[in-house]
Amino acid sequence: MEPTGEMPTIIDGGIAVDDRGSLMFANPFDFKGVKRFYAVENFSTETIRAFHGHLKESKYAFVASGTAIVAAVAMDDTKEPNKGNAVQRFVLSSKKPCILYIPAGFANGFRFLTPHGKIFFFSTSTTEESKGDDYRFPADYWGSEVWEVIDR
Repeated sequence: MEPTGEMPTIIDGGIAVDDRGSLMFANPFDFKGVKRFYAVENFSTETIRAFHGHLKESKYAFVASGTAIVAAVAMDDTKEPNKGNAVQRFVLSSKKPCILYIPAGFANGFRFLTPHGKIFFFSTSTTEESKGDDYRFPADYWGSEVWEVIDR
């Protein structure tokens, strides 16, 4: 499997607040190639949805409410990826709006840190296209510490 050379990256956004309320935005995001979106909410902050990867499909993640750990790791094999591959952790929050780009060839997952979180995923594949490009691994495949809060 040939890596694309792309890496997960943050697309900065922001929030504007005035006497009427607030407005969240990520203006540099252009939706190019996006074919669908879906929103996910968990009933518990203990729920981890991971790991789910694609070789052809890229995704964009936007936390609309709450805060979540979102992780991405390169898949060098679709059956038994290297457990030593570096996992990139991102803490995304509606308090600091941004969009995380997850390129094709990466497995990803997330865990909410706050109750009542909502994350939107924007996908470059239709549901039909995604069905034949779907690889799943246990949440602890690259270690359970991925999902832990790090004391500082």
